[in-house]
Amino acid sequence: MRLSDLAYQAERFGLVIVWIAVIAVFGALRPDTFLTWSNFSTIFGSEAVLVIVTLGLVIPLTAGDFDLSIAQTLTFTSMLTAIMSAKMGVALDVVIPVTLAAGALIGVINGTITLYFRVHSLIVTLGVGTFLHGVTLWISDSQTIGGVSPALMQYVIIQRFFGIPISFYYAIGLAALIWYGLAYTAFGQQLLFTGRGREVGRLTGVAVGRVRLISFVASGMMGAIAGLLYTGTTGSANPSSGTMLLLPAFAAAFLGATCIKPGRFNAWGSVVAVYFLVTGINGLSVLGFRTFVQDLFYGGALIVAVMVSQLISGRKERNL
Repeated sequence: MRLSDLAYQAERFGLVIVWIAVIAVFGALRPDTFLTWSNFSTIFGSEAVLVIVTLGLVIPLTAGDFDLSIAQTLTFTSMLTAIMSAKMGVALDVVIPVTLAAGALIGVINGTITLYFRVHSLIVTLGVGTFLHGVTLWISDSQTIGGVSPALMQYVIIQRFFGIPISFYYAIGLAALIWYGLAYTAFGQQLLFTGRGREVGRLTGVAVGRVRLISFVASGMMGAIAGLLYTGTTGSANPSSGTMLLLPAFAAAFLGATCIKPGRFNAWGSVVAVYFLVTGINGLSVLGFRTFVQDLFYGGALIVAVMVSQLISGRKERNL
């Protein structure tokens, strides 16, 4: 293997290597508490919602757009699920498609305003997310809604394989679906062309507007899936449940763009990044650090990830 190939492989799997090193360090410091299957099953199972939110961000980010509303989409659809299930007694086979449709509608709104009025997606999705937060507070009367159907919890958190909640496997399945879609479908290639240069994409026959709209719809539906899983995990809906997920999701999405396929937002890199970040937070908690370290870790990771991904992208452009 040539030295350049070796360097490329090291770049691809650098984050995986660092993740293993982090596990080794915390394991050496706290083997009785950190290196236990119960701890790792908690790490993998508890962050399925964050994985799905991150994967949802990857889709519009690939097209060069931002979706700052995805966390509030999660919160709104979680609350919608809880109200329909606990307050109205609606069956799950109705609740689930209605919730997914709500997520898709939010994506349509984001995409339509962005494309038709030519407003930057950062501003549009920030405004839509803030509006959704207000609607969530309104329909919930700013209260946590409990009493969700046990069937939803059964299909999300109670059922386990190898001690890990089934929600983890849902997240991995969605990651595989997005990986396949981006790598092996015509739409995935159109999404990449759109993100690299919209004018160039138009000249090559890509329907850039349609591709961007679909990416927003897909992101909205991923937010709705995350909302369903959150409600099934906790058995309730909190009007501020998704707020704390936006920063770590962006940190993981950009950090994921530095590995597996460096310089490109990708599904498996995002999954690795989520669990690398969560492992770090978990290890620091085991060592007795206070909760404020979580914000320091996520914020620092986002800054570093953006810088590294920009460096990689710039280097690739110079090599073309």
